[in-house]
Amino acid sequence: MTLAQYAMLLIIGWQTYNIARDGGMGIAEASGQLALIGLLQFVPLFILTPFSGLAADRFDRRALGRLTVLLQLICAAVLAWTTWNGMITIPVLFGVAIVLGIARGFAGPALSALAPNLVPKAILPTAIALSSIAWQVGMIGGPALGGYLYSVNPAAPYAVAACLFAISMVALTLIGKVPQPAVKKDQRPIGAIIDGARYVVQNKMVLGAITLDLFAVFLAGATALFPVYARDILQVGETGLSQLAMAPAIGAALTALYFSFRPIKSNVGPKMLWAVALFGVATIVFGMSKSMPLSLAMLVIVGAADMFSVYIRQSLIQLHTPDDKRGRVSSVSLLTISASNEGGDFFSGTLAFLIGPVAAVVVGGVGAIVTVGLWSRVFPVLRTTKTFDPPDNLLEQQPDDNQKNPQEA
Repeated sequence: MTLAQYAMLLIIGWQTYNIARDGGMGIAEASGQLALIGLLQFVPLFILTPFSGLAADRFDRRALGRLTVLLQLICAAVLAWTTWNGMITIPVLFGVAIVLGIARGFAGPALSALAPNLVPKAILPTAIALSSIAWQVGMIGGPALGGYLYSVNPAAPYAVAACLFAISMVALTLIGKVPQPAVKKDQRPIGAIIDGARYVVQNKMVLGAITLDLFAVFLAGATALFPVYARDILQVGETGLSQLAMAPAIGAALTALYFSFRPIKSNVGPKMLWAVALFGVATIVFGMSKSMPLSLAMLVIVGAADMFSVYIRQSLIQLHTPDDKRGRVSSVSLLTISASNEGGDFFSGTLAFLIGPVAAVVVGGVGAIVTVGLWSRVFPVLRTTKTFDPPDNLLEQQPDDNQKNPQEA
């Protein structure tokens, strides 16, 4: 699924930027179109994510995952057909971006909350690392697949993505029945959503980890401007675009692979802060680079640093959250990730429209470093957390793995 998503998203941005530039827009105006792509994906996520988190706690998470994959399959098929027939336009691309935002809004909480139900808590950090490897392989292969297939036929990336989504649906169907968390049957939906949000706000560890990623990646989101760098700054075309998109994923995949064999066990909080700071530094150097090899090297570091912090953050969030709240807490986490990714794309594109793409990337990297300094003071727990172990009172809330789910009794 990740392979299909990233192949499709890369080409959506590339087609949007090229249509805008070929239509007579300047670099700044075309960058603004990339900003809108990010905004149109983020708005549905922002509106629906609180409700999708509740759905992940109330309904079969496997079924929700299948429905979202089906919706993405339809999007890929529409783009393949319109591109093949020469009917692709910016409004079509914008419309698909909205539908993808809806699908991803429901997919994230369901699939994220499903993971702890499939593996024992003791090996969850290792499972997250292995899952991250699969995700990063998709992030590496997706852009490569999309860019090279596009050079053969512009419709090919979307057609292949549709096939991959179909395979993902089959894989989700093969997952056996998993226990659903016990829920308060007398609790109203809005009350349940507020309950999940309240837990995030009250747990300073979870709140600090989630918002650190939100502001750092929101400010330093250079990925939206890859089409600008590929066409007008580095001048490397769609093949170079694929390489730019692959580089962060390569760094992230190598880091995740390392963690699958050598999990972090000590000083997890301080290491997460240092990783985000390195993310900002590498982003600054990438923004100023005019050399393709240097740009790729910095993006590898960006990806490695980001995966370092993601590995720690996701492990802390999952292990510090009771099972009956994981769907809703995951939805809050997804909302902040979407705000940092798609919202960050909008911010970067808008800033590039105002001050130029290079300045936008550099300013974003500086902002990420400043965020680390502020968060280390506002959330001192991030500096003092040594291990992934949750507090004793939280462990008491975890259901016994050997007991039946109340709904199945």
